[in-house]
Amino acid sequence: MDHRTIGSLSASVVGLGCNNFGARLDEGQTQLVVDAAIDAGINFFDTADIYGGTKSELFLGRALGARRADVLIATKFGMPIDAEHFGARPEYVRQACEDSLSRLGTDHIDLYQLHAPDDTVPIADTLGALRELVDAGKVREIGCSNLTVDQLREARAASAGGPTFATIQNQYSLLWREPERDGVLAECESLDMGFLPFYPLANGLLTGKVRPGEPIPEGTRLALMAPERSQHWLSDDFVARVGALLAYADETGIPILHLAFSWLLSHSRVTSVIAGASRPEQIVANVGAVRDLSPEVIERLNELTS
Repeated sequence: MDHRTIGSLSASVVGLGCNNFGARLDEGQTQLVVDAAIDAGINFFDTADIYGGTKSELFLGRALGARRADVLIATKFGMPIDAEHFGARPEYVRQACEDSLSRLGTDHIDLYQLHAPDDTVPIADTLGALRELVDAGKVREIGCSNLTVDQLREARAASAGGPTFATIQNQYSLLWREPERDGVLAECESLDMGFLPFYPLANGLLTGKVRPGEPIPEGTRLALMAPERSQHWLSDDFVARVGALLAYADETGIPILHLAFSWLLSHSRVTSVIAGASRPEQIVANVGAVRDLSPEVIERLNELTS
C-alpha cells in the first residue's frame, strides 16, 4: 500500500470511511470491516462525531483496541449532533474534542477536521481553539471540509503562524468534478494542502453494481436511500455518464471501480480515497482498485466526464 503525507502524518492512499458504523453496521459488523481494512494495509480511518448518531467513533475505537497506535484516526466536528452540540465556537471545539476522544478511547486525534464552515464564528477564533488542542497534544494535524476557496484563503491568513489546515475534504469523483471548476483543487496546490474526496464512488454509481436500465441492487446504499436523495444520484445526466464509463471499462478491460479510484489518485493533491464499506470483501476490492493509469486513459476519462 502506497502512502501520502498529511502534514506530519503518512496515510494509506486507500482509506476507510466510517459513516456506516453505528448506522448500517452494528458493532460486530464494524469489527469485521476494521479487521479487514488493517489486514489489507489501510491505516487511515475517517469518521465524524455525527456518524451513526455518535456510535461510529465508539465502534471504531473499540474495534481498533490495542492496534490504535498503528493507525491514523481522522474525525470531524461542527455538524449538529443535537440542538446544543454544533458549530465552531472555541468552547464547543474544546468540548467536542474531549467527547470524541472519550468515544474513540484514545488520548489524541491524528486529523481533527472542521466538518462545515460556521459563519457565526470568526475562523481565527476556531483556529485558536484548534491550536490549543495541538499544543496540548490532543490533536496532531487539523483539516476542514466543505470550505470554498475564499474561506481557505481566509483561514490561512488567520492562522497567524499557528497550525493551518493540512487537508480539505470536499465532494469529488468522476461524476462530480466541481473542485476543479471552483478552484479548490488548485488552491490546495497553492497552499500545499491535501485533498480528501468524499463520495469518491458517487454513492455506489462507480462500483459497477449499478447499470443503466437495470434495477438498483437490493441492499446497496442507493437502494436504501430516501427517494428524494436517490433521485439526485439517478439523474439522467449521471446515469448517462455511468453508461459511458461502463462502456469504456469494457473497452479497456479496466473495471469502473479501478478507473474511479485510480483517476482520483492520479491527482497529486489527493491524499487518500476514503471509501466506505459494509463488508470485508469490499475492502479487498477497494484496495485492489489502485493502479497507474496511462495519460491516454486519464485524458479519455476526462473527456467522458467533463
